[in-house]
Amino acid sequence: MVATVVVEKEKLAKPPLDLHYLGERVLRQPAKRITKVDESIRQLAREMLQTMYSSDGIGLAAPQVGIHKQLIVIDCEPNNPDHPPLVLINPKIVSSSPEVCDAEEGCLSIPGVYLDVTRPQQVEVTFKDEQGRPQRIQAKGLLARVIQHEMDHLNGVLFVDRVENSLVLATELKKNNFAISAVQPVKAG
Repeated sequence: MVATVVVEKEKLAKPPLDLHYLGERVLRQPAKRITKVDESIRQLAREMLQTMYSSDGIGLAAPQVGIHKQLIVIDCEPNNPDHPPLVLINPKIVSSSPEVCDAEEGCLSIPGVYLDVTRPQQVEVTFKDEQGRPQRIQAKGLLARVIQHEMDHLNGVLFVDRVENSLVLATELKKNNFAISAVQPVKAG
C-alpha cells in the first residue's frame, strides 16, 4: 500500500498551519483520541508535514498547531525524497527499553533552545496509520527519541519539562526570550 499522505519536502513561504510557542496554554492541553480516520485527518497530516518541513523540523504534534488530536508526523530524513514520513494516529508506547540515553533535543515550539534530555533508547509503539490500520513498530535511536518527544506533546508535556539541569535550562530559555515559569517539570521516566 502506497502512503496516502505525501507532500513535497520543501519550505513554503506561508505554511498552512501556525505554530504555537512555549508559554501558550494550548500546548498544555491533552489531545483527544481520533475516533475516525478519514480524509480530514489525512489532510491535517499533510498540512502538518508541510508546516514541519517549512520550519526545518523532523517531528510535529497536532497540539503544536493548536489542534487537540492524537496525531503526530515524523520524518527523520527530511532531505531524502525517497524516505516517506511517518504518520502516527493515537500512538501508544507499549514497551520501552530499560537502557536510557541523553541526547540534545530541540522543539519547533521553543525555537533556539537545545538541551539534553534522558529518554529510553528503544520503544515499541502501536498506532493507526493514515488509512486507520493498526500498526506496531520498534523504534530506536533518533526515531525512538522523536516519537517520545512528539508523544509528550499529546499529553501537554514539552521537552524542557524533562531537562534536569535547571541552571542551564533557565539560561537557555532567558537567552531565547522564554519564561522559566512556563516550564512544568516532570520526573524522568
